[in-house]
Amino acid sequence: MTENTKQTSKQVAHLASETLHDPRASATARSLAGSALAQSHSTRQTSAHLERKASEVLQSSKYSQETKTLAASVLAQSNKERKAK
Repeated sequence: MTENTKQTSKQVAHLASETLHDPRASATARSLAGSALAQSHSTRQTSAHLERKASEVLQSSKYSQETKTLAASVLAQSNKERKAK
C-alpha cells in the first residue's frame, strides 16, 4: 500500500473533535470524525468501509454541511489505488 501524504487540516481536526464531543452527533458523523482525527498527524489511509460511507454522505441531502466536510476530508485521504467494488 502506498503512503498517505495528506493529513487532516487543523480546521477539520477541530470540527472532528467538536463532533466527537457532541452528544447529538450521529453515529455516521462520529465515525467520520474519528477517522479524520486518526489521520490528522499520521500517514494512515481511509478504510474501504469508510470510503463507501463518506461517498454516500456526500451524495445524500440528509447530512449536515459539517458531516459532509468530514466526509470530504476522509475521502481525500483514501487509497486511490484501491479498486472500486
